[in-house]
Amino acid sequence: MAGLEVLYTCVAGSISCPQDAVVCLVHWDIIKSGYRCIGSGDEPRSTDKKSELLPADWNSNKELYTLRYEAKDSDTQLLLKAISADSTLIFNVMNCSTQQVSGLAVNTGDHVDADQLHTFDSVFKDADSLSEKVRTQLLPSQDRPAGQRAEPRSRREKEEEQRRRGEDRDPLRIPNRNPRQGAPPHWPDPMLPPFGAGGADLDPFGSRGGGGMIVDPLRSGYPRSGFDPSSGIPDILPPGAVPPGARFDPFGPIGQRRPGPDPDHMPPPGYDDMFM
Repeated sequence: MAGLEVLYTCVAGSISCPQDAVVCLVHWDIIKSGYRCIGSGDEPRSTDKKSELLPADWNSNKELYTLRYEAKDSDTQLLLKAISADSTLIFNVMNCSTQQVSGLAVNTGDHVDADQLHTFDSVFKDADSLSEKVRTQLLPSQDRPAGQRAEPRSRREKEEEQRRRGEDRDPLRIPNRNPRQGAPPHWPDPMLPPFGAGGADLDPFGSRGGGGMIVDPLRSGYPRSGFDPSSGIPDILPPGAVPPGARFDPFGPIGQRRPGPDPDHMPPPGYDDMFM
C-alpha cells in the first residue's frame, strides 16, 4: 500500500499493541478516501490543522481512540471512535453534518501479527480485506467527498437487478400492490342528479326518474294499459288518493269486482240476538 509504510514508520515508536496497528491502517484508508485528520478528541482545538499524519496523542487512551477528519475539498467532517474490547476493535464513524453513523467490528488477531509490531513487512495480515471493509462499511459512499468515484457494482448486484427487471416483464407474474399512480377516479355525488345507488329512495314520488321500488309495475319496461292510479280505482280508491307519478302497489285485480254480493252487506243469522 503506497503511503502506508511511510505513515507506519513515522508512528512505529509509539505502537505498543495490535489495536494501535489496526487504527493506523484504518486511518490511512480514510486518508486515501479524500479526508485529512484535523486532530484527536471530541472537541475542536486551536491547534487543529489538516494533515495526513496521526496527531501526537492519537493513542494516549488504549481503550478509546478518538480522531476527527475533514474532507479536502469541502467542510464535511467525520468523527472516528474505536472502542477496544479484548481482541476486538469496534469502530464508529459519524458524519457531523448529517449525524449519520456507520460501524465496523475488527478482530485484531485476523489482521495483525502481535509479534511483528515493529516490522512493517510482516505486521499486517490480509490488509487488503480490511481496507475493503473500511471503504464499504465504515466509510459509506454517501459520506465520500465530491469528486471521489463510487466503487463499481459487483456482478451479483447486476444479476439481481436483471432478475428484478425480468420479473416485471413476466406476464404470468402476479403484479405488485403499489398504489396506482395518477388522478383518483371520479365518484358522482349520490345527492346530485343523476341519482346514484339508493338515490331513488330519496325521491319517493318518482319526480326524477322513478321511485325506490326494486320492481315497479308502472316502470317495469313491459307494455301496460293506460291505467293511472291517480285517477282513482272504482269502489277501491277515490280520485286523488294516489299522487301523480307516485309509486303504487296494486292490492287487488284492477278493473274487476268481486263476484256475487259483498259478504259485509249481509249480517249473519241472529245478528240482533245479543246473547249470540
